[in-house]
Amino acid sequence: MMTLTLTHLRALEILDSRGRPTLQVEAGLSNGARAVAQVPSGASTGTHEAHEWRDGGTRYGGKGVLGAVRHVTEIFAPALRGGAVEDQRAFDGRLLAIDGTPDKSRTGANAVLGISCAVARAVAAARGEPLYRTLALGGPRLPMPMINIFSGGMHAGGNVEFQDFLIIPHGLPTMAEALAAAVRIHGAAGELVRRSGYVLTGVADEGGWGPWLPGNEEALSLLTAAIAEAGYTPGGEVSIAIDVASTHFYREGRYHLASEKRSLTGTEMVELLEGWCSRFPVVSIEDGLAEDDWEGWVRLTKRLGHVQLVGDDLFTTNGERLRRGLECGAANAVLVKMNQIGTLTETLDVCRQARDGGYRAVISARSGETEDSFLADLATATGAGQIKIGSVTRSERLAKYNRLLELEGWDGLSF
Repeated sequence: MMTLTLTHLRALEILDSRGRPTLQVEAGLSNGARAVAQVPSGASTGTHEAHEWRDGGTRYGGKGVLGAVRHVTEIFAPALRGGAVEDQRAFDGRLLAIDGTPDKSRTGANAVLGISCAVARAVAAARGEPLYRTLALGGPRLPMPMINIFSGGMHAGGNVEFQDFLIIPHGLPTMAEALAAAVRIHGAAGELVRRSGYVLTGVADEGGWGPWLPGNEEALSLLTAAIAEAGYTPGGEVSIAIDVASTHFYREGRYHLASEKRSLTGTEMVELLEGWCSRFPVVSIEDGLAEDDWEGWVRLTKRLGHVQLVGDDLFTTNGERLRRGLECGAANAVLVKMNQIGTLTETLDVCRQARDGGYRAVISARSGETEDSFLADLATATGAGQIKIGSVTRSERLAKYNRLLELEGWDGLSF
């Protein structure tokens, strides 16, 4: 069988779901197969993430990615042309060697990731197989969705500090039924906000409602009520997840809740979260403490280890940071975002590392997304069992949900 090699790479600056520039990369292979990948971008970013190349200057407020486009076409393409592509680890190793920096700061993690994903998709096309089979770590299975209903923080103009209030429809047997439940709850939540007299500012970056609330706890009260109004049992068929994103309101050792006119110590934050878990059907908390508050994370895990405690800014899909968490007992799950680290191989390695260490993994989109459905196949391929895409509105979110419906309806996959 003839070895598949790379014949061309090209890149394009496109716009993401927030109207900001991002990168599209096309890879072509020696058998004629071609594929495109589009790169997401976050708003709530941790300081330990890989470097995302932005042009600076005045164009697009400095957010342009024409430099990353040039890096694909002028640095990577000449070096990679004619090389083998079917061994993803070896291919990604060449990407890392070409960049040559620990944080991808020479060429940009957005350029590196776009190439890595485009080549993987082209290989799948060349083999005539679905992408999740090309990427599979083992037996593929559909992930349980974690679906955004209310947003705050950097996703909704800081109306409240906590970033996302989500549902997990774990008591429903199929993806189709889980998403139908999410649509009903999303609608019920919007109506409940209106009836309660709060200003509804529309939908936030990830498609959830962005109501103007008097405090963070009110979002939990409304969401619990919305689950029941939609006809489901809170904590039975449908439970709640919270993305605190606490790094973004942590300053000088305290957590500042400006909407509530108070600030909390790390111990008080743990007590707040523990109280919520006892009064609301909360089963998952993301970034409950700040990204470098390792001692606080250990205390939180000891107190609330029966709840899924997800590290996003804490780990940034970085194997070294996850290793530290595993060693000291900080968190019990990792949020996996491809563009935090830069290549598919590094992403998959973190999924393996979490699984081997007894941690769960949640495959996650970013607030700045595209209509690329790659993430749905990645989550299915890893067998991680969970995916966090956003809400059930906006096409960049629905592209992933609809891909999961395809995998269930046409490929026969299940949770």
